[in-house]
Amino acid sequence: MDILETGARLLSEKLGLQVDPVQISSALSQLLGDGQGNIDFAGLASRMAASGDLGSVFNSWLGDGSNSPISAQSIGALFDDGALEKFAASIGTDTGAAAGGLADILPQLVDGASSGGSLLDSVGGASGLLDVAKSFLK
Repeated sequence: MDILETGARLLSEKLGLQVDPVQISSALSQLLGDGQGNIDFAGLASRMAASGDLGSVFNSWLGDGSNSPISAQSIGALFDDGALEKFAASIGTDTGAAAGGLADILPQLVDGASSGGSLLDSVGGASGLLDVAKSFLK
């Protein structure tokens, strides 16, 4: 199961959605995607690093340690209103519920993608991922 499918399943379970998992995967891809059917973890890290304290939250999701929580309000701040509203509408829920669901599943998705080092190794470790993110801020 790929990361978008995992995210769709987790989000559907969390929110009790009665929506086709393919539709949820597509919505996640549009919100978080890299344009190639994958989640853009570097872009997410960049947005979180630009938000100040959220960079350390993202860093906690990497690898196999414990994950710091993120609030629905912080999720709302990461995405412009239009993107989050479009995402929520496409999965049949409101913006607040969508932000809350994302707050619950994003730590799991990043943690799962970085478990065993595959995500981290591809960008040079945790500091490499944050360096990639910081490069977007220049």
